[in-house]
Amino acid sequence: ASGKKVRWGIIAADKSIPFGTKVYIPYFKQTFVVEDRGGAIKGNRIDIWMEKKEDAIKFGKRKLVIYILGE
Repeated sequence: ASGKKVRWGIIAADKSIPFGTKVYIPYFKQTFVVEDRGGAIKGNRIDIWMEKKEDAIKFGKRKLVIYILGE
């Protein structure tokens, strides 16, 4: 949605969270950047890009703690 190529470290989030916002996800011990949107991504949902479809399926849908750090 932002025009940037998706890759590890990029997440999709609700349109209420601006592109470029940094989000720390303790589960991964990493900071991600919001650079995408999605039709099913509303409210308190995010979509974490994963390189392999098998990894995404294995990870599945989870409830995670995240911290919005800002732009």
